[in-house]
Amino acid sequence: MDFKFVLFYVQTAAITMAHVITIKNNCPFTIWPGIQGNPGHEHLKNGGFSLGAYESHTINTSPNWAGRIWGRTKCSGQGSCETGDCGNKIQCNGAGGVPPASLAEMTFTGSDGLDFYDVSLVDGYNLPIRMLPTAQFSYTKKDKYDCKAAGCVADLNSMCPSELAVKTGSGVVACKSACERFNTDTYCCRGAHNTPATCKSSSWPKNYPAFFKEACPDAYSYAYDDTTSTFTCRGNPSTKYDVIFCP
Repeated sequence: MDFKFVLFYVQTAAITMAHVITIKNNCPFTIWPGIQGNPGHEHLKNGGFSLGAYESHTINTSPNWAGRIWGRTKCSGQGSCETGDCGNKIQCNGAGGVPPASLAEMTFTGSDGLDFYDVSLVDGYNLPIRMLPTAQFSYTKKDKYDCKAAGCVADLNSMCPSELAVKTGSGVVACKSACERFNTDTYCCRGAHNTPATCKSSSWPKNYPAFFKEACPDAYSYAYDDTTSTFTCRGNPSTKYDVIFCP
């Protein structure tokens, strides 16, 4: 058998079986997506790139890739960003974004072969974001968390509580989490509050997650918000996803 044909077949099969993420920037301004693989997973596109207004970029991943994607704003040529900065560089290469930043999180081909994905405001908010499967998937439970859109499409910066607001000369550019702002065990679900039973936002001095949850019911509002925030989907055999900023 011809070696070039075998190589082509293997490469084509690998691409066919890969998951595909299309990152779309529907914002009327340039953003700089940041990408961080979980431990043991690749930092796709070396961790970041520039994406102009109304542009999109498609990335192939391994079938079991896991990681997070966020948007950075007003980055300089040297890589310093107003929000979501990953250490003054365009390609984050494993560095995470500095909160506050809206996150799309995903684990492909996880437990029972399902993809798990969510949009998280646990680290705060800077941009509206949505993640959803678009092709090559099959429904399992057919409920509201089965292959549906996760996201936060509201403009939380315009309604952010003043004590959580990150402001520049142009106004509010991001909204901090209570943990980031106050750094207490209660708000950060740590110490004696590090279990779902002991970290209930309804018993906090002020229920900040209720603000995030009311505006964005399909996004994580704090660490133990799993039951109303985690989405699953079964690849068939793999899945195409959109991660959309300013949907």
